[in-house]
This record gives sequence, structure tokens and C-alpha cells, in this order.
Amino acid sequence: MRIIDRLFYCLVPFLAIAAVPVFPAHAAETCPFISAQELGIAMPALKWSLISNQDGRGCIYQGGRGDTMMLTVFRNPDKDRAKELYASFVKTLGERMPLNAVSGIGEEGQRGTTAADAQRQEASVVALSGDYILQIGVYPIGRRADDALLGPLAQVARVAIGNMGKTSERFGDCEWLAAADADGFLDKSTLQIQRTGAGSCMMFDRAANTMTVAVIAISRDTVISMMKRPGPCKHLAIPELGSEAFGEHSCTKGNGNAVNIFVWKNGRQASILFAPVKPHPESGSVERLKAVAGRVYGKL
Repeated sequence: MRIIDRLFYCLVPFLAIAAVPVFPAHAAETCPFISAQELGIAMPALKWSLISNQDGRGCIYQGGRGDTMMLTVFRNPDKDRAKELYASFVKTLGERMPLNAVSGIGEEGQRGTTAADAQRQEASVVALSGDYILQIGVYPIGRRADDALLGPLAQVARVAIGNMGKTSERFGDCEWLAAADADGFLDKSTLQIQRTGAGSCMMFDRAANTMTVAVIAISRDTVISMMKRPGPCKHLAIPELGSEAFGEHSCTKGNGNAVNIFVWKNGRQASILFAPVKPHPESGSVERLKAVAGRVYGKL
């Protein structure tokens, strides 16, 4: 399993358990990858409403019939990594539906629809262009995802792929994490730092050991309820980082080696997560991660 696959495999289960409630964004936002007018021209038969621009990493739309469309842009540190991740996406998509090559969308592109008897209908396009990957999926309700839907979806992809450089993701720069924060946690000789969106950063090494920071606006009352919630992880108060600060570790579900610290200040909460692939000297302890959390806390 290559690094990108390991990264998602090891990190996502823990994030699913420790996830903070995310409230829907206001529909007044715009999608940086395709305008409402361009979307209307590409798919004139469907009326889409933008639900969220996902911090500049992708856009989620809802249709009048209850359909959902998800457009996501993945930026990679170089073209080789992009090709590696693209191949992984094509393989995963191919397990859900037959795929065919599509021209005129980046360097390589594949598209397809699920079978008529599939429980969840889906029409998808995935394309590679330089360091970027574009993936768009439509999930219709009460009708089949067929070629009549796939053609317009490919046109949406042709427009969006020319705007992928507008993504908020970037590598080598992060307002919350620095290379020094990796000391004692990650292999600094293979370290990658990535800004994954507004208020979120991650860094990882070749073994896919990962550290992330995610900052969201949240009320103090919600944070207090989080501190008291039951779950598969052990909780530890961290009063030196504020009365609302706490850690989660030794989880019995997800990545049991991971450690997460939550701090709150000025109406914002930061989650500082260390998720090693295998048991690590810092597994089950928040002591060393508190230093990283303290630096993040100071920036809130």
C-alpha cells in the first residue's frame, strides 16, 4: 500500500470518531471552481443550490429533486504523487462502476455510472492535470444515473479543471504547524507540510504518520458538552491550556495509537491530532503533544 493510501487508511477512522460537529455553511458562498452561470449552462436541466465550498477545497450542491453533487479538488506536492493518487481513485471508482476514458478533461480522465440495480445511484468523473486531481460525483434520488446525466457532468468537469489552482490547499506552508513541531513525532527527513484549507493543516512522513490541526468557530457551551461526552477514548483535562482544554487518547475504536488535544479561545476551537501508523512512544500520552497544542493555542 503506497503512502497516500496508508495516510487515508490510518487517519480517517480516528477523525471519524473524534470529529467535531460541523455546522452547514451559508448558501451565500460561491464555488471557486465553477460559477453559478457556468454550472447552469453545463447542466441546464438541473437546478443546483450551493451548500458549501468546503473551505476552498471543493463544493457541495443540492438539487431541487433532492440530488447531491460533490466537486472536490486534490492538490499534491508533485506530479508523481498526483499520478499515484489518481490511480488509486480510478481503482476505487472502478470497483463501484464500469469506467470509460474521457477526453478533453486534463491529461487523463475517466467517467462512469453505477448499474441500474445499484442501491446508491452515482455518476462520476475523475481527472488528472499536473499536480491536481478533480473528482465530481452526482447522486440522484429516485432515478437512475445514466449517460444523460454523465454528459453534462463531464462538461462541468471541463470548466472546473481550469480553475483548480484556486484551491486553498498548498504544500510547504501552514499558519498553524511548523517543521519543528514534528520533533519526536514524525520522520523529518521525509516530512511533508500541507495547508488543507482555511483553518486546517497537516504534516506527514513517508510512513504516513500524521499530525493535523483543524480550527473551527464553536461556542464554549458546545466545547463543554464535548468534554463530557461518552465515547471510546479516555479523556484528560489540560487546565494549563485553559479550562476548556482536554485530550483524548487510548481509543478502543479507530486508531488506538492516536492522541488528540482540543483547545478553545476567542470563540474558536483547535484540534491538534497526532496519528501514528503503529504504536509510538507518544501513543496514549498527551504530555509531549501539549507543547505543540500550546503553540497553536497562542495563535488563536
